[in-house]
Amino acid sequence: MDAIRLSIFANRIDAICGEMGATLQKSAFSPNIRDRLDYSCAIFDADGELCAQAAHIPVHLGSMAFAMRDVVSTINWSAGDMIVLNDPYKGGTHLPDVTLIAPLFINNTLTGFVVNRAHHADIGSDTPGSMPLSSSLSEEGLIIEPSLLVKNDEVDQQYFSKLMEPMRNEQESSGDFIAQIAANRRGLIRLQALIDKMGREHYLQSLNQLNDYAAILAHKSLRDIANGVYCFEDVLDDDGQGKKDIVIKVAIRCKDGVVTVDFAGSEKQVAGNINCPLSVTAAAVYYVFRCLMPPQTPACAGSFKNIIIQAPSCSVVNASFPAAVAAGNVETSTRIVDVVLGAMAKAIPERIPAASHGSMNNLAMGYVGDANLPAWDYYETIGGGMGASAVSHGLDAVQTHMTNTLNTPIEALEMKYPVRVSRYEIRRGSAGIGEYCGGEGLIREYEFLAPAQVTILSERRSHQPWGLKGGDDAKAGINLLNEKVLPAKQTFNVRQGDVVCITSAGGGGYGREIKQKIVEI
Repeated sequence: MDAIRLSIFANRIDAICGEMGATLQKSAFSPNIRDRLDYSCAIFDADGELCAQAAHIPVHLGSMAFAMRDVVSTINWSAGDMIVLNDPYKGGTHLPDVTLIAPLFINNTLTGFVVNRAHHADIGSDTPGSMPLSSSLSEEGLIIEPSLLVKNDEVDQQYFSKLMEPMRNEQESSGDFIAQIAANRRGLIRLQALIDKMGREHYLQSLNQLNDYAAILAHKSLRDIANGVYCFEDVLDDDGQGKKDIVIKVAIRCKDGVVTVDFAGSEKQVAGNINCPLSVTAAAVYYVFRCLMPPQTPACAGSFKNIIIQAPSCSVVNASFPAAVAAGNVETSTRIVDVVLGAMAKAIPERIPAASHGSMNNLAMGYVGDANLPAWDYYETIGGGMGASAVSHGLDAVQTHMTNTLNTPIEALEMKYPVRVSRYEIRRGSAGIGEYCGGEGLIREYEFLAPAQVTILSERRSHQPWGLKGGDDAKAGINLLNEKVLPAKQTFNVRQGDVVCITSAGGGGYGREIKQKIVEI
């Protein structure tokens, strides 16, 4: 296959992932999937190696790339099956992220898989939004070990009903699950059509070529990093259970295009839910090095073959059951990106940005329901400032690094839930100053029109996002309830008329010489 045909092939399988995502979005019931686009789709080969993915959520995609081989090897697959799972210790990330895996058989031979993962605001936790301030996995909701949801293209209604039992809004939850099934079915149709046109052997040969090409590009980009060991450490504010300043350390050994990322010395797993399984740590590492590769590098297994990850077991970056992990997927993954970038800044400072706002600023809310008020669940992440670099200012008010979701439109939020967004604006003056300035954070304020329970899981409230090359640190974020400062992580009840305000951090500045940042209107 020549370069042009290989490029066409790569774009064709990428397009299948994109169409799966479009099917999922258009079919989903919840704003979390339909409006925020908190989902990801990918294609894998028969061994569970990544073949293609759409430009969806980095923490979803990297963790699937790391864990799929182990997942698919344990199951006796048949045509028409779909497996559902969310267990963080058996291929998942955290419980709200539900994964559906469907095999594709060509002439009775297993040829590959289509997969999607979507975040469910209700996964059966006692706390609305299913992002509780937990201290064990069992508190975080329904744990789904790899289980058969669809057999012979028919949904197992008995098992499906069992899944829906702990959900507060069965119509919305079941609609999102069915949307995930529809997305995989669309992927199977498109992938089979492509393989029928190419022929199975030609398809598999093309995948091998694609992986070889990705490996060449990836190896060259990694080889451009000078041989050496580059170290960095940073801290998480707290675990929500009383432990503060939780250290994450990394030593990155670069030698002739092979990179070993070693997290020895990082904190042991903690009581709170900022622990993360190794698959999430891998996702954060893959993300950073994928950003250093040429943009045309295919998103397949070949891109990551020369990246080796080492992490001590029972640590905050390689947790063991039954450690709580709800915030590990969102907050710890973000800090892992910071420490890997910080280490790489010592090797290639001209290519590494200052720290971004460093949190997904998770806000979960809802009501458990009673005779007077219906139950509801809602969850969203909030953007902040992007770190500046050697060539540009950081962007204002954006999602950065491990999340790639949109904000929920205010109209969609207010139409569906008893909440009014009374303020939503850029947080001027929050960015780090430098030759290039960091991006500004966000202010998002919610007035509650009915009683609710709220959980905030946030970071960079005690420790500011750092600048680089003499650039200033950005301002830390602040959480407020009726103008009273809240901890970075807390669950609390609100009454009608109460106001919660999330003020996110800015991005760090880059360089000593101060330049005026031009504000675009």
